[in-house]
Amino acid sequence: MLKSVPVRLEQIYVPANLRKTLDPKKVEAIAESIIEKGQQTPIQVRRDGERFVLVTGIHRLEALKALGETTADALIVRARRH
Repeated sequence: MLKSVPVRLEQIYVPANLRKTLDPKKVEAIAESIIEKGQQTPIQVRRDGERFVLVTGIHRLEALKALGETTADALIVRARRH
């Protein structure tokens, strides 16, 4: 079972295809939830050298950034093999 670890937001690269799906209203709602309950679901990232690439959780990531957080709870997953 994967365990979430804190990852610095500045180390996370967001691919363009994920940025296109960003909904500001979802970000706002998730930010409000994080204020009330904390981050409930970790984002998923994969390693890429010294940085991480976001796999899932664009709205959670942007909500954390909007709240001024410096880290996110993340699950580090492996890249898909094609």
